[in-house]
Amino acid sequence: MTTDTNYDLIIVGAGMVGASLAIALKNSGLRIAVIEAIATNSLQQPSYDERGIALAYGSQRIFETMGIWHQLAKHSTAISHIHVSDRGHFGVTRLSAVDEQVSALGQVTTARAMGQVLNSALSSQDNLSLICPASVRSLQQHKDVVELELNTNQTLTTKLLVAADGGQSTIRHLLKMGALEHNYQQTAITANITTERPHNGTAFERFTDTGPIALLPMSDNRCSLVWTVTTGDEVALLNASEQDFLNQLQDRFGYRLGKFLRVGQRHHYPLKLMQADQAVQQRIVLIGNAAHSLHPIAGQGFNLGLRDVAALADVLVNTNPNKDCGDARLLHDYQQWRLQDQDNVIEATSNLVSFFSNNNPLLGHCRSVALSIIDAFPPAKHWLAQKSMGLDRKLPRLARGIPL
Repeated sequence: MTTDTNYDLIIVGAGMVGASLAIALKNSGLRIAVIEAIATNSLQQPSYDERGIALAYGSQRIFETMGIWHQLAKHSTAISHIHVSDRGHFGVTRLSAVDEQVSALGQVTTARAMGQVLNSALSSQDNLSLICPASVRSLQQHKDVVELELNTNQTLTTKLLVAADGGQSTIRHLLKMGALEHNYQQTAITANITTERPHNGTAFERFTDTGPIALLPMSDNRCSLVWTVTTGDEVALLNASEQDFLNQLQDRFGYRLGKFLRVGQRHHYPLKLMQADQAVQQRIVLIGNAAHSLHPIAGQGFNLGLRDVAALADVLVNTNPNKDCGDARLLHDYQQWRLQDQDNVIEATSNLVSFFSNNNPLLGHCRSVALSIIDAFPPAKHWLAQKSMGLDRKLPRLARGIPL
């Protein structure tokens, strides 16, 4: 562990995205510090709760190349099939790992399991200082460095500052950075569900007039639930008895998994779109939820953030020890690489919410036709599968299996 106060790279936020970036750069030769406000072993760490995390195939490959997938695999369940349907209409689209000639379309793990693996890797990284618990109180951008003052009264300098501190990013607020924001007036209820029938590795996305229901396969014949409802309706569902909650979920989802038998602890969070006006400033980069927060309709939020990690690491690893990793040209290269992917995913996600979260009869008929056409047309299914696996764009080396 380094003990300096001058770094090449400081990452603010040791959640899934920030920790992944630090680990991706373990062999870069950069002097790295990670600043985290909440003790990483705390049960109050919001990044590492029991939420199910859907990892696209491309994300799995990134972790494999980073050398930590063998640990994550112990806590993960493969997605062999994806089943997409629309409540009250006939159209269905089915995707298969066999058709795509991959071992799995993706994986499902829990945020807590991921946190354990990432924290273990961080603790053994010799080019890293973990400053925790601590938070940034102020910052100043200079020509050659960014200077940070922490709430611990420490002063640090860095050639490059990366904000990976979530949707309520302290760094974004200190910079007074604007953002595109849209409140979907929807709330996601999350829980683990035990079902009567085995899921057989199938992930379900069921669209309803109030928002999508996702059931992701987990171990012990459980499914990770993300149930989107109109904001305000979550109160009754959160307070309902277990059986009443399961009955209402059954009515919305149907019986493809038989009866719902049990539900674990229920949580909820409001759904908003946020995209920072400028994810790159002088010697500062915003990644993950600090740069963009999405609706969970297609499970792309963390996968988009991990692609930020892989691309930024790809750019920075080309920085030799005598070169400035905060150079504006490097950050410009990163921004140009990531902007189209971020814009495309945000636009597609918002369009899906508008197209599927309503009960317009005409749109309902169009949705059924669209799902049926995709299911019957192999090139369309392959296109959709490639997008869901995160393979439809320029891939960084980590996603191609090439170590940095």
